[in-house]
Amino acid sequence: MSFSRNISEEKIITVEIKDVSAEGYGVGKLEDGKIVFVENCLRGEVVEATLQKNRKNYCEAKLKRVLKPSVYRVGPQCAHFGLCGGCRLQHSDYSEQLYIKTKIVKDALERIGKQFVDVIFPIEGSEKVYDYRNKLEYAFTNRAWLSTEEIQTGETFDRRGVGFHLPGNYAAVLDINRCHLMEISNQIKNEIKAFAIKNDYSFFDIKQKKGLLRSLLIRRTNIGEIMTLVAYYEPDEMKINLLMEHLATNFPFITSLQYVINSKANDSIYDLEPVVFKGTAYITEQLGRFRFLIGATSFFQTNTLQAEKLYTIAKNFAQLTGNENVYDLYCGVGSITLFISDACRHVAGIEQSKQAIEDAKKNASLNKIENVSFYCGDVGLLLKEEFISKHGTPDVIITDPPRAGMQKEVIHSLLNIKARRIVYVSCNPATQARDIGLLSESYDLKAVQPVDMFPQTMHVENVALLELKEA
Repeated sequence: MSFSRNISEEKIITVEIKDVSAEGYGVGKLEDGKIVFVENCLRGEVVEATLQKNRKNYCEAKLKRVLKPSVYRVGPQCAHFGLCGGCRLQHSDYSEQLYIKTKIVKDALERIGKQFVDVIFPIEGSEKVYDYRNKLEYAFTNRAWLSTEEIQTGETFDRRGVGFHLPGNYAAVLDINRCHLMEISNQIKNEIKAFAIKNDYSFFDIKQKKGLLRSLLIRRTNIGEIMTLVAYYEPDEMKINLLMEHLATNFPFITSLQYVINSKANDSIYDLEPVVFKGTAYITEQLGRFRFLIGATSFFQTNTLQAEKLYTIAKNFAQLTGNENVYDLYCGVGSITLFISDACRHVAGIEQSKQAIEDAKKNASLNKIENVSFYCGDVGLLLKEEFISKHGTPDVIITDPPRAGMQKEVIHSLLNIKARRIVYVSCNPATQARDIGLLSESYDLKAVQPVDMFPQTMHVENVALLELKEA
């Protein structure tokens, strides 16, 4: 069902949505057979949309109104839905979110990896679909993004804000009143904003590179510890101390209160040394029976409850008996390394980040685990004959690379090593499928288990089991 007409020089289309893309767009087809992508739509809907871009093989449209809603459509909880870009599935009920994410995994494996697996276990859903994150990062701005409706009022707005960068436009920051993914962050963030405006603190200007308040990091753990780190662009000692003391007084439950001066061109604080204003430099997280020290610059899965499920699945896929020599590639702070350590003979973790390796060693010591070792270096460069000769040929390899997937050098090494089993954990089904396709000359894909780490968003984690082909 589709037709189009011109109204006030706008091209309006009416289309039936048949599917949802991996990017979160509703997918339909026009009468001429051209595919159309429409934002914020669900399968089974008939919508009216304004054509935005008309390409050779597809077009993009902006939703104007829903003529026939999907049975899966629900009212989004967040007032920022449609602008923020983070929770692109808030208009969908949770069962449909899980369907969409399972399909993303299956489509990537078949289309990109040319893999047709018989065993795709039902996606592991999340018990908490809101307030599940353990970390959020906010940006301060002196020019908060205004909606079309706000601009049309002609009013003058105070554009100092604290929020998230808009997708596709990093210079634009949407002021966020309430994020439903981490409720504790809202009261801290909003208090900082109110104090800063009352005391005439300057907010960061991303284009002119000036302003005192630059960014805010808030972490929490499932045992109740909270970290708050404020990043300042300018070293105004008096104003910094006033705000930090205000936070210490008004939020005594903050376990680790820190700040950092970041006058660099980028927002990253991972190469800077934060100052502990109050409390400790680390907070402690519990994952299964293991405890992890998490610093301001530590990487840790941002959904702790689902991370435990994810690692349990990886451990089960590894089929460990207690005698295996295991390599954990891209091991980060050693969370998977330590989680599987009680089921194998030895685990060697490899990670490029020096800070992450230091954290991994601290976590091993904290948990009194001795059958693990950690090595800092580029996985592609380190995973060579010398390393294998020294640490032994692995029986099982677990790999959890960044979104870009594994380097070609790593794929080549894995094909040469020929471990009996590879467990591939990924936050990007597309690059995972690509890598599995490259490994298929020596490995069969035996099982797949998607895990929903981030309800309301398009992101999905996936665990794949690969077994060495019989000679």
